Amino acid sequence: MSGDLKWNKIFGAALGTAFVILVVKEASGLVYQSEPPEKMGYFVDAPDEAAGAEAPELAPDWGTVLPTADLAAGEAAFARCQACHDANQGGADKIGPNLWSVVGGPVMHRPGFAYSDAMTKHKAEAPTWGYDQINSFITAPAKYVPGTKMSFAGIRDAQTRINLIAWLRTQGSGGFAIPAPDPTRQPGAAAPAAGAEAPVTEGAAATEATGTTPAEGAPAAAQATPAAPPAATSPAPANH
Repeated sequence: MSGDLKWNKIFGAALGTAFVILVVKEASGLVYQSEPPEKMGYFVDAPDEAAGAEAPELAPDWGTVLPTADLAAGEAAFARCQACHDANQGGADKIGPNLWSVVGGPVMHRPGFAYSDAMTKHKAEAPTWGYDQINSFITAPAKYVPGTKMSFAGIRDAQTRINLIAWLRTQGSGGFAIPAPDPTRQPGAAAPAAGAEAPVTEGAAATEATGTTPAEGAPAAAQATPAAPPAATSPAPANH
């Protein structure tokens, strides 16, 4: 009999506790009831993908911007790349390949470096590191070459990229031609067809078939050879 009373007391205490909790919950809801503000304190603009889409950026007119580029600023911009790249002649590969003579050279130009499968695929599509290709890659590496091992987020400022590419050209790529100024790439002009580059007037550019570049400092007349106009190709990825 005493055992039954013990269990009755336990059940009664549990029910009483539950009742108290329910009462307190309802009472606090009445006391601390809040109303939504009539006007939000601040507005967070979060446009959808369609509204936030950016118009394609017009490719630089290399014949105009490279001769006037700030080489000192380009070298300073390369400082952010030095953790992964060396640009000196004979320099070792790091996390990324050495970039000596990369401008105008072949994609995957460093024998023995473990490039990603994504880079191998893109080399088949566009084998040469032209100005447009390098510019597109360093703007957003992962977007330009999906699957690349390069984790760098990219350089959004166009002038910084121009300065950097101009400086990289001085690192073993002086023989890669600077195109003639192209009016179709001037501000306000319609963008040229994808993959097309301006005509070359200085030196001789690397051929897309071999990816080779003429010797730096060689006379332009000796470098130039008659050739049929190259077919437009897809933009090439960068070295990672």
